[in-house]
Amino acid sequence: MDSLEGKISKFDPISLSEMDEVKLMKRTDTKFVFPLSTLHKILPKLEQHYRVLEIKGTRLNAYRSLYFDTEDFQFYQQHHNGKTNRNKVRFREYIDSGLSFLEVKRKNNKGKTVKKRIKVDQIPTELEGSNKDFIDKLVDGGLDLKAQHWNKFTRITFVHKTKKERLTIDVNLRFEDTDSQKTDLGEMVIAEVKQAKRNLASNFIRIIKKERIHPFRISKYCMATAKLFPSLKRNNFKRKFLHLDKLQTT
Repeated sequence: MDSLEGKISKFDPISLSEMDEVKLMKRTDTKFVFPLSTLHKILPKLEQHYRVLEIKGTRLNAYRSLYFDTEDFQFYQQHHNGKTNRNKVRFREYIDSGLSFLEVKRKNNKGKTVKKRIKVDQIPTELEGSNKDFIDKLVDGGLDLKAQHWNKFTRITFVHKTKKERLTIDVNLRFEDTDSQKTDLGEMVIAEVKQAKRNLASNFIRIIKKERIHPFRISKYCMATAKLFPSLKRNNFKRKFLHLDKLQTT
């Protein structure tokens, strides 16, 4: 089997500056989870439809995020309980581009994801000063937030050649809490189609559907939290974990 690097080297490139046209800070997200072997199988079929982000000659880009929540994991609990108008707060470092941001992702009651962010020099382990002010303006209640865990992965970012659509492919997902306890998702892939308005005629969605892979709602933050902190309630995620276990044994 050819390496991922070998397969994505055949795609036309797109630069970081060209990506500005498809930032999609307000968007709909459609996610899929499938084995790494399926990704290798479908990549050649995507080549005619998508370009791949290249940063300083690199197409497999390293990301790391530090997620914040309350002491009792209010954000996690809201997601677990299906609450709309919920938030995620994180610092994210785009390692290959040397950029870091403090981000708030809000899922509203219309199913839209709205992301707001500010640039930071580096990832701190506490929310202080202007960073805290930014969060307090966006997240109701002036919550006392603390760093809970790290999320690290490698991402391939595709941009459709003719449509306003981005496709991210995340592999090598690893999670680590602030006490260095670690876990991961094995050889699983999380793909996310990002569009201004959901359109199931997406070329990727059509291609992955032929592999009998269907949309699957999953939050890397929630999966990591549930795995790293097993004492937390996870009843509503049980089906998701069973599905992941099944994929890893097929």
